[in-house]
Formats: sequence, structure tokens, C-alpha cells
Amino acid sequence: MTAQTDFAPLQLCVLTVSDTRTLENDSSGDYLAGALQAAGHQLHARALLPDDRYRLRALVSAWIAEPAVDGILVTGGTGFTGRDSTPEALLPLLDKEMPGFGELFRAISVDEIGTSSLQSRAFAGVANATFLFALPGSTSACRTAWERIIVHQLDARTRPCNLAGLRPRLREA
Repeated sequence: MTAQTDFAPLQLCVLTVSDTRTLENDSSGDYLAGALQAAGHQLHARALLPDDRYRLRALVSAWIAEPAVDGILVTGGTGFTGRDSTPEALLPLLDKEMPGFGELFRAISVDEIGTSSLQSRAFAGVANATFLFALPGSTSACRTAWERIIVHQLDARTRPCNLAGLRPRLREA
């Protein structure tokens, strides 16, 4: 798909996965909500849940089922600790994985955090014509993912092509 000439705002959800944060001190969720709105998109919904794969799966499934939701940004739970379960919770929901996202995110992160970038299990994909991006919990990592990758791919004007321009074709049989 080629780029379009006009910006097309998307309806996006933000989910923070954390056992310790609250909405009052969720700097990563705050950053993503503010950044997507500053880029011209709409914040459809925002939530914070503990690292519980079944609660994560239930909420994200509900958002995926909403026709108005174009994308979901999840921050947290992508590491290796015992409670980190975002990939296990959400990968089964994907119709198609987007391996290039995680690969690109880790490649960019090497410049910022060196070999520690291998500790990220960030991923992306599409479920029911809804984009899903799972990012690390740090605000710095969310900033990197948004500013270096996601903001451009969710902008229909990005050349030579972008994810936003694919939206009308995601439901093709």
C-alpha cells in the first residue's frame, strides 16, 4: 500500500501491565496516551492491570472485538521475571505476527541500552484487524518504540508505505 496524502486519526487503547504502578504514577502509560494524542490519534480507552495473563487476555480480547478500536499499545510484562506474562497472554490472540517490529525495536535499542536489549520480548501483530504493540514497561523504551517506529507506521502519510494504510485491507479473505 502506498502512502496517503491526508492524516487519518486512529482510535487507540493503552494498557499498562504492572503489579506496582497505579494510574497516578504510570509514567509509561501517561507518555503513550499523551504521545498518541499529540500525533492526532484518539485515546479510545486506557487501563492498568496486574501481571495476570487471563485478565490481560480478557481485556485485550474485548478491545479487539470493538469495531471502533484500530490499535492497542501495551506497556509492561515483556521481560523475563516470573510475573512477566504479556507475550504468553497476548500472542495467542494474534491472527498474524509482525516479527519485524520486535527485531527493529531491539536493533534500535542496542544504541540506547547495549546488549541489555536482548532482555526485551517486545512484539507486535494484528488481531481481528486491530494492531497490537507490546512494549517494555520503561518510559524510555515506550518513547523509543513510539518515536522511532510506531508513530510513523500509524501515520497514513508515511512513505513508501505504512500500517495505517493497510487498515482497509486487513479483513480481506
